Amino acid sequence: MSFASGLPKAELHVHHVGSASPRIVSELAARHEGDTPVPADPALLADYFQFTDFAHFIDVYLSVVDLVRTPEDLWTLTYEVARDLTAQNVRYAELTLTPYTSIARGIAAEAYCETVEDARRAAEADLGIALRWCFDIPGESGLPAADVTLDTALRLRPDGLVSFGLGGPEIGVPRPQFEPHFQKAIAAGLRSVPHAGESTGPQSIWDSITLLGAERIGHGIAAAQDPALMAHLAEHQITLEVCPTSNVCTRSVPSLAEHPLPVLVAAGVPVTINSDDPPMFSTTLTQEYEVARELLSLDDAGLAELSRVAVRASFADDAVKRDLLAEIDAYVEGA
Repeated sequence: MSFASGLPKAELHVHHVGSASPRIVSELAARHEGDTPVPADPALLADYFQFTDFAHFIDVYLSVVDLVRTPEDLWTLTYEVARDLTAQNVRYAELTLTPYTSIARGIAAEAYCETVEDARRAAEADLGIALRWCFDIPGESGLPAADVTLDTALRLRPDGLVSFGLGGPEIGVPRPQFEPHFQKAIAAGLRSVPHAGESTGPQSIWDSITLLGAERIGHGIAAAQDPALMAHLAEHQITLEVCPTSNVCTRSVPSLAEHPLPVLVAAGVPVTINSDDPPMFSTTLTQEYEVARELLSLDDAGLAELSRVAVRASFADDAVKRDLLAEIDAYVEGA
């Protein structure tokens, strides 16, 4: 076992449906065979998950979303994603959920929340992983989706919910239109974690900070183009959730060698390393730590510190943070 694979980790930017492994996707596709373009044969999924650009990725992603049609599908997805995370020694994960897409497909908001909470509790009891939720507005579905997401978050408020997000394509989806939704979510005690600066420029990050009250930014790699923005992120300790392989697969970055992670770190911007939609990008969180090792010239101690940064930047309660930091320290001492 490599140092990175055995390292206890926290995952802060990983999507619920996007975490469905070929094993999970093929099981769900088989349930709906004949009524989905997604192949039920795991061997064919690698080709299906080859993306030409970000728009194509969204199309494929939504076809997998469409496989989650019943509470049983939802429970299977949630529990099995937790199992796959646990296998990588992920001890804590903030999973980005998009309730709107399931509600629009006929799963009532109440059933949605009850199902993911039941799966969360089962995963914690069976697997020892602590899961928390970020309820995410799918930006491509506009303000009606934002209304449903906010209502579900605030009216039902499942125990695992810690934050409010905004995902989907950035181009053509300006951040300012969602300011009222984020203001209400923040007023209700949820933390703000919108995606920004992945496939668009620095302005979407500025908008997310000034208008959406962002405490962390999903991706945020375009900050490397704006020294003033990097200085602001560093000064205010606004963490970027960086997902290197994802950025290359969606063509947001030409190659890993050209990834701006080293520029961001050199500027003092706090960053965490994350996997985003790992099976779709043929990666894992462990593999992303190895990518970061290469990009940042890190030794094992440096990798351990990356894990600690993720724990500290998380929205876990103090006891969970304390226990996980102690587990990381114990692992380093025994390595």
